[in-house]
Amino acid sequence: MIIRSKAPLRLGLAGGGSDVSPYSDLYGGLILNATINLYAHCTITETSDRKIVIEATDINQRQVFDTAPQLPIDGTVDLHKGVYNRIMRDFCPGELSFKITTYSDAIPGSGLGSSSTMVVAILKAFAEWLHLPVGDYEIAWLAYDIERNDLKLSGGKQDQYAAAFGGFNFMEFLPDGHVIVNPLRIKRWIIDELEANILLYYTGASRSSAAIIDEQKANTTKGNREAIEAMHRIKQSALYMKSALLTGNIPRFTEILGKAWEDKKKMAAPITNSRIDEVFRIAIGAGAITGKVSGAGGGGFVIFIVEPTRRVQVVRALNQLNGRIVDFQFSEGGTHGWKIYNT
Repeated sequence: MIIRSKAPLRLGLAGGGSDVSPYSDLYGGLILNATINLYAHCTITETSDRKIVIEATDINQRQVFDTAPQLPIDGTVDLHKGVYNRIMRDFCPGELSFKITTYSDAIPGSGLGSSSTMVVAILKAFAEWLHLPVGDYEIAWLAYDIERNDLKLSGGKQDQYAAAFGGFNFMEFLPDGHVIVNPLRIKRWIIDELEANILLYYTGASRSSAAIIDEQKANTTKGNREAIEAMHRIKQSALYMKSALLTGNIPRFTEILGKAWEDKKKMAAPITNSRIDEVFRIAIGAGAITGKVSGAGGGGFVIFIVEPTRRVQVVRALNQLNGRIVDFQFSEGGTHGWKIYNT
C-alpha cells in the first residue's frame, strides 16, 4: 500500500511574531494568514524488508535504518525522524517497515512555513496509514510540539495551524497555550482582487529563521520597550486587517501591511538587510505601493502590493535582480491524505 499526503504553505499577512514564546505566553498573539497553492508532499510506501528508508529529495538527504522504535536525531532528515519517533512513542503502532519520500514546492528558509508544513504533511501521512485518531487541532499541536520541544527548533505556532486548517484564518494564541483558529469566509471577488494586487517575489536567498527568532525572543525577555511596543502594534494589525479583508477594503489592507512591516523591522536587526532593502527600492521605484517579507525576515519571499495596471512595470524591474516572481493562488482546505492500494 502507498499513502500520500500534502499540506499547503502559507503567506503571513499580519501579526507575525506574536505567536512566538515568550511574547505569546505573556501577552497572547493574533495572526492572520492564508494558504496558497504551493505544498509540502509526502509519500509512505509499505515494505516488508524490516528497513526504514527516509528520503528528502528536494534537499538531497537520505538515510536507511533497520526497523527500530526510535531513530537518532543527528542533523539529517530530523523532521522526518522526529515525527516517526513521536508516532512510535505516543501511539505504539508496533514494528513498522516503510520508505518515506518527501519534497516541498518551496525551499527551506523561504518564509512560507515550509519546515512546519512538512512536519504536518508527514504526520498526516502516518495518521492516514495507521488510522490515528487525530483531527486538525491535534495534528497542528503535535507538529508544534515535535518541532519546538522534541527537536528544540526555534519558531512560533502559526505555520502548523495554517497547514492543518488551510484557507484564510484569524488565529488567537492565548497566554495559557490554547489556540483558536477562526476560518474567515472571504468573498470570491475579494480574493480575486487580492491576487491581482499581490506580487510574490523570491529574493533568491533562503535564511535560517532561528537566529532572528532568538533575537526577537531575547528582546522580549529583556524587556526591550521599543521591540515589545512594536510587537503590540503588529499583533493589533491582525485585528485591523481581518476587518479590511472581510469588507474588501484593499487600500486599508495595503496600509496595514506596510505599517506592520515598518514595525517588524524594529523587532530584530537581521529582519532586513542590504539585499532586501535593494529589492524594496527597485520595486517601490517601479510602482509597487508597499510590501513585507513573509515569515521571520532576513530573506525568502517578499509580498508586494502593486496596483494591477502597474504590475508589468514592477515585474520587469524585479526581473533585473537575482530573484524571481512566483505565480500563486490562494488555496482552500488544509492537509489531507489518501491511500493507493496495490493491485
